[in-house]
Parts: sequence; C-alpha cells; structure tokens
Amino acid sequence: MTQSAEALQQQIARGAAQLNIELSAGQLQLLSDYLQLLIKWNKAYNLTAIREPERMVPLHLLDSLAVHPYVQEAQNIIDVGTGPGLPGMVLAIMNPHKTFTLLDSNGKKTRFLFQARTVLGLDNVTIVNDRVEAYHPANPFDMIVSRAFASLADMTHWCQHLRAPQGCFLAMKGQYPADEIAAIEQHFRVAASWPLQVPGVDAERHLLQLLPVTSNA
Repeated sequence: MTQSAEALQQQIARGAAQLNIELSAGQLQLLSDYLQLLIKWNKAYNLTAIREPERMVPLHLLDSLAVHPYVQEAQNIIDVGTGPGLPGMVLAIMNPHKTFTLLDSNGKKTRFLFQARTVLGLDNVTIVNDRVEAYHPANPFDMIVSRAFASLADMTHWCQHLRAPQGCFLAMKGQYPADEIAAIEQHFRVAASWPLQVPGVDAERHLLQLLPVTSNA
C-alpha cells in the first residue's frame, strides 16, 4: 500500500468512527480498494467532478456510509441514479447479506461498476445500465435509495413501479426539502427524517424515508 493509499484508509477509518459505524478489517480494505478504483477510473472517464482523493473520502465515501444504519430493515435494495456506485457500492460492501441493484443510464459509470464489482468480489451486487422508467425487474424492491438523483416528485413518479407493496423510498438530500415535500404530500408522506452529520462535510445533509399516504407501514 502506498503512503497516500494508507493515509486515505486512515481517513476512512477515522470518519467511520466519528459516524459510530464499526468497520471490520475486511470492510475497511474493500472501501479503500473501491476508492482507489474510483480515483484511477476518474482520471480517464470523469466519473465525478471531485478530483482530489482526500475530498472524495468525506463527500463520497463517508456521505454514503452515513446511510448504512438506515437500510437495516430492508433486504432487496435498489440505488437509482447510482453514478459511480454512491451510495450503493458502499452499502453493498457494508451489508454483504443484502442484495443491491445499482442502476444508471450512463454507460461509462456502469462499466466502472462492473469492473469494481468484479475486482472487489461483490456477489451481492447487480449492475443495470438503463433508464429507471424503462427498467422492470422480476421482483420489486424493499427500498429505493437515491442520492442527488432527482426531485422527490420525479423520484417517486419515475420509481413507483420498482417499489414492493411494503417498500419505501430513502432519499438523500442536502437542505431539508420543504418545497419538494409539499409537492408530493397528496401521494407520499415523510415517515421519518434524519439530519446527518458527515465528518468533513460542512453542508447540511438530510435523509428522508417516504411512504405512500395510503400505507400503514
């Protein structure tokens, strides 16, 4: 491991500890390996606008890791608009006994994800290169996760067919999106809302769990 790679791994470990998330040695290694792959591929394929590895740790890795405690009730999870695997690849590393589908319409990003899944040996990950409204899985999902994917109205509209009867949406947002919530209140309710404190990220972060207004879940 190079000095820079070792420093980044230490940065990940410190951030996870600040989030009160326990990492096994294997999970820390996989997260570090994933980050190294992202750094390498980003130079050629421009997968993310954030170029500096030390900024990728808080803004991508820890931001995704912060969602880990909130996916524990779900088993079959889809990350829509996953980009280079955020948060889906991070969550898959942390939850090897759950199944994750990572969907994105960008071919460069899904090619990276296929490579990352192979290199990291993540058998619990399925990669889908498609538009969300065109994707019709055999089995619907317990949880539909999105990170900076779309407005809540577009997310719930485009992804409604992916949700199992008792499934929920989990939307990662910056500032609390009061206007977006008001726009969907006839159809969806905020079942839970959590402010997230991500180490190294000064901006606001909120995580919203959405359920249909007719759901008693």
